[in-house]
Amino acid sequence: MAEDEPKPTQLDMPLVLDEDLTKQMRLRVESLKRRGRKRQDGEKLLQPAESVYRIDFIQQQRLQFERWDVVLDKPGKVTITGTSQIWTPDLTNLMTRQLLDPAAIFWRKEDSEAMDWNEADALEFGERLSELAKIRKVMYFLISFSEGVEPANLKASVVFSQL
Repeated sequence: MAEDEPKPTQLDMPLVLDEDLTKQMRLRVESLKRRGRKRQDGEKLLQPAESVYRIDFIQQQRLQFERWDVVLDKPGKVTITGTSQIWTPDLTNLMTRQLLDPAAIFWRKEDSEAMDWNEADALEFGERLSELAKIRKVMYFLISFSEGVEPANLKASVVFSQL
C-alpha cells in the first residue's frame, strides 16, 4: 500500500445477546416437555448452555473480514455457529440444516490471559460473513458455552474492513 493511500476504515460489529429470541427458544423446549411431545424432525432445540446472538450489519456492502475479536474474562470455551435462518421464531423453528459450517471455536486456558481458536475454521466462517452481509441486515448465531463460562463472561465482535 502506498504511503499516501488512506487505510481502509475498520468496522467493529458486536455479537449481541438476543434475550427475547433466546427466551422464545427456551419456551419452545419447555412447551414440548410439558406436553410430552418430541421435537419436529430435524429441529434444533436450544440446549441449556446455548444462547442466541445477533449481528446487526451497520453496513452491508464492500466489507472484507479482518478478524474475530473474542474475549472470555475467565477460562472456558465458546463455540459460535452461524445460522442461515432469517428468524421469525413464532412462525418457524430452527432446523439443524440451517446451522452453518464451519463453527468458530474460541477458548481460554486456565493459566492464560490469551485466547486460542480454531484458526482455519474461524477464518473461513468470518470470510463467509462478508458475503452473507450483502444479503442480510441481521445475522443470528448460536453460541454454546462450556468449561465454566456463560454469556456474562463473553465479549465478541467481528471486525471488517470497509473497502
